[in-house]
Amino acid sequence: MTTDVTSRPATGQETTASVRRITDDLLQRVEHRLGSFLAAERERFAGVDERAALVLDTLSELVTSGGKRIRPAFCITGYLAAGGDPGDPGIVAAAAGLEMLHVSALIHDDVLDNSAQRRGKPTMHTAFSALHQDRGWRGEARRYGEGMAILIGDLALVYSDELMSQAPPGVRAEWHGLRSEVHVGQCLDVTAAAEFSVDPRLSRLIALIKSGRYTIHRPLVMGAGGADRADLAAAFMEYGEAVGEAFQLRDDLLDAFGDSAETGKPAGLDFSQHKMTLLLGWAMQRDERIRVLMTEPGHTPDEVRRRLLDTGVPEDVEQHIADLVERGRKAIADAPVAPVWRNELADMAVRVTYRNN
Repeated sequence: MTTDVTSRPATGQETTASVRRITDDLLQRVEHRLGSFLAAERERFAGVDERAALVLDTLSELVTSGGKRIRPAFCITGYLAAGGDPGDPGIVAAAAGLEMLHVSALIHDDVLDNSAQRRGKPTMHTAFSALHQDRGWRGEARRYGEGMAILIGDLALVYSDELMSQAPPGVRAEWHGLRSEVHVGQCLDVTAAAEFSVDPRLSRLIALIKSGRYTIHRPLVMGAGGADRADLAAAFMEYGEAVGEAFQLRDDLLDAFGDSAETGKPAGLDFSQHKMTLLLGWAMQRDERIRVLMTEPGHTPDEVRRRLLDTGVPEDVEQHIADLVERGRKAIADAPVAPVWRNELADMAVRVTYRNN
């Protein structure tokens, strides 16, 4: 048996540097697992038809185009903090399954939001629409592009389940709840945008179940379950829900005020799609004119941004984010894991919320 640090279970003597090396090693193995899985699928389908190979190429390009791998990172951290063996390939499969689920959600999100850009490149439905137009095919290019994106997003969802079938048994129970929760949250998000009614309670609920829980809370609990540490679920839930909500609120601020060159996607999508985020809900409670700026023709996103700033709500959201991060850090302070892992989780709360490397 190898004595390399990456294959040894936690001993309680780790340093911050050593736990990050172990985590980074496992994340590299996740990358390799995703790449090898998709390469094998491409090889399988390339013999069927070249069009099928294009489907796998398109999915692989998105999977390997970057991304922060936040969900795999929290799953692996929860597993290692709980004393899991870094040499177990099951936790790598679980983390890869989480990332594949995330890719599925991104593809579908871009269709729902009519977004033209993801990670600095054309979104999948946009690219397929352009392909349809360039080749002069029959039918409507937009419907073809959106249809292909929906189907490939579904394929990624299928693959996420296939990867997760190789995870430790303690991971899979949480997995079933996570998948349904994400989809129900998406339905609530679409409905709230259509209703466009000011309801901060609903906005917070959507942020929690659509993003917060599936980004941090449930991946952490899945990791702990993989190490047979169900006793950590309560602390990880309190930490994960607070930090997960802060993470989503940061996304809301970046959508409203961020630079698309840095975020890799168009700014102001929440405005154009009438997303009832907590930021917008709070702002419209203070200034009814914002609703008019978002819904009536002739107004620009810059007008909405200026009005939002005038309400003072962005500063309130920043304070709420800081309070949530502090709540998460306190929740993990007494968790029954080694101090180095408590410190690492406290640092991760800050890194993911403020987008620090």
